[in-house]
Parts: sequence; structure tokens; C-alpha cells
Amino acid sequence: MSNYVSALRLPAGEQAAWRGFLRAHAALTRELDAELVAAHRLPLTSYEVLLAVGHAPHGRMRMSELADRVRLSRSGLTRLVDRLARDGVIERMPCRDDARGWFAALTPEGRRLLEEARATHHDGVRRLFVAQLSADELAMLGDCFARLCEG
Repeated sequence: MSNYVSALRLPAGEQAAWRGFLRAHAALTRELDAELVAAHRLPLTSYEVLLAVGHAPHGRMRMSELADRVRLSRSGLTRLVDRLARDGVIERMPCRDDARGWFAALTPEGRRLLEEARATHHDGVRRLFVAQLSADELAMLGDCFARLCEG
């Protein structure tokens, strides 16, 4: 049993890297979320939805693609888009090619909110993340994260 348990443990360096990544991610997203909520009453997940839709061709994206892009379950995305629609920043549009498919599209108010929130978010990212690292460290992290996402 002892060999089995030790085989399940990560060596100290691996554990420190993994836990550090998790702590940093949690701390950064918590702070970025708080800043967006305070300035725009817009949680980070809602900002990510507006950003994804805003970058999509014609300012709209299929709901299934959007769920994959923002890493939410389909039901979680549906609830979030319903809230954003009630707030007047997203509208749901039927897909002409697929009677069961729906698009999420930015409204003019959604575009305005996205532009305002983008400045707040970028300021936070620069202050909390970019300013803490050297150019070489940023390049290395960019390469590492790209490799992790490919795998």
C-alpha cells in the first residue's frame, strides 16, 4: 500500500508548480472579477461571453460554439445568456440553417458595455499579471500555456 500511495503523490517541485498555478489563477480571476463587478456590474464570465460574441463574425455566435469557447456547460451558458438578454446586452436569434440552433448576438448596449469593460479588464491584467513578470517570463509563459492548450 505504501508504494501505491507514494506513486500517487507528485514530487515537491511538480506539486509546487501545480498548486502555484491554481492559486495564481484563482487569485487573479477573483480580483479581475471583483474589478469588473465594481466598475460595470459585469462578472468576469459575462465579460468573457460578451468578448467572444464581439469577436465573432457579424457580432454573433452559435450557442454551442460559444459554450465551448467560454468553457461552460450548455445549460450554464443558456442561463448566463438569458440573464444577459434580460439586461439588454445580448439577444438570442434563431439560426436560419438549423431550426434547433440559436445565435447569441451583441446588442448596441452590449457593444458599449464591452468597450467600457475591456478597458477595465486590460488595466487589471496589466497591473496584476503583466507588470509582475519580465518580458522573457511572459514569452515563456505564453509558450508554455500554448503547448498545454494544444495537448
